[in-house]
Amino acid sequence: MTEAARTTTDPFADIWARASGFEGWLTEGQARMLWDAAVGLASPAVIVEIGSFRGRSTSVLAAAAGPGVAVYAVDPHAGGDRGPNEIRPEADRGEADHRAFLANLDVAGVAGRVRHVRQRSADALGAVEGPADLLFVDGAHRYGPARDDIVAWGARVPDGGVMLIHDAWNAVGVTLAQLRVLVFGSRWAYEGRSRSLARYRRRDLRGRERVRNALRQLRELLVFVRLALVKVAVVARLRPLARLLGLPRGDAWPY
Repeated sequence: MTEAARTTTDPFADIWARASGFEGWLTEGQARMLWDAAVGLASPAVIVEIGSFRGRSTSVLAAAAGPGVAVYAVDPHAGGDRGPNEIRPEADRGEADHRAFLANLDVAGVAGRVRHVRQRSADALGAVEGPADLLFVDGAHRYGPARDDIVAWGARVPDGGVMLIHDAWNAVGVTLAQLRVLVFGSRWAYEGRSRSLARYRRRDLRGRERVRNALRQLRELLVFVRLALVKVAVVARLRPLARLLGLPRGDAWPY
C-alpha cells in the first residue's frame, strides 16, 4: 500500500507511522485508544493532555480531533518526572524535551492544532477555559501529583466525558491514586484498558452498578502484581522470566 493510499483509508495508521518514531512509551494499541476517544469530538469540544513529553500522544490526539476542537498539552518541560531515575528537574534535559516536542508536532503536521501550556499541571488549571471533554492524564506518576491530576482535572470533565490514565495498574503512585479516588467512587465508570492505559467515563454510579465498577477495577490489581514481578525480573536481568510473565519481546519495561 502506498503512503497516499494508507493516509486515505486509515488516518490513524498515517499518524502512527509518524508518531511511533517519537521518543515515548505509548504503544500502538494505546494510541488507538486515544484516537478512538478523540476522533468523534467536534467543535467546541476541548481535549486536555497532562504530560506530553516529546509529543507522541499529543500528535495522535491532535490528528484525531475534528476541526475547531481545542487541544491543550500541559507539560512544564522541566526535565523531571521522566522516569524512575529522572525525577528531579534538570533544565538542559527539559529544554531538549521542549525542542523535540515542537519539532515532532511539526513532523506530525499538527503544530497549529496544539496549544502548549508550559506549566506544572497544578498551576495550569487557569490556562484552560471551560470543561475538558477528553482528559488524558500522563503526568508525574508519584502518588500526590497523580491523585491531584485525577481530582482537579477530572473535575473539569462533564458528564459523559472521558478520562484516560497512563501507567494505570502499573506505576505504584498512579495505582494508589486510582484506589484512593476512583475504585470506590461514584462518578467514574471504568471501561477497560489497553495494557497500562485505562479508560473511564464520567457518570453517576449507584447501588449494584457501583459495586460492580469497584470489583472490575479491583481485579486489575492482579495485573499490577504481575507487572511488579516483570519489573523485578527486568532489574534482575532475568529477561526470559520477564517475557514469561508477559513482557512483550523488544520492550525494555512494562507500559
